Amino acid sequence: MNAAIRHQVIEEKGRPLFVLVPYAEYVASLDRESEESATLPLAVSKAAAMEDKSLVRAWREYKGLSQAEVAERMGISRPAYAQLEVKKARLRASTLHRLAVALEVQWEQLCGEEE
Repeated sequence: MNAAIRHQVIEEKGRPLFVLVPYAEYVASLDRESEESATLPLAVSKAAAMEDKSLVRAWREYKGLSQAEVAERMGISRPAYAQLEVKKARLRASTLHRLAVALEVQWEQLCGEEE
C-alpha cells in the first residue's frame, strides 16, 4: 500500500508562500500542461496581431494553403470558406472543428480571437 504524499507548505507570518511537491509529480504536471495547452507559432501570432488577420487566415497562410485548397478539404465552396476567414466571423464550435481538421491544427488554436 502506498502512503499518501503530503505536500510541504512553507509559510511566512502565517501566509503560505510555497508548496513543495515530489519531483515526479512536478514533471507529470508539466507533461499534462504541455498536452493541454494550444500554442501558436510566432508567425501565426504576429500575422493575427500585427497584420490584423484572423487566426484562420493566419494559419492558412502559415501552412502555405490557398483558400480553394482549404475549402476543398472542408467540402465547401471557396466563397463560403472566405467568409470563415473574416476577422469578426462568429464561428460555431462544429465549424472550428472542421477548420482545424482541414488546417491540421488543434481546434483550440483557432479560438483565440477577441469578440
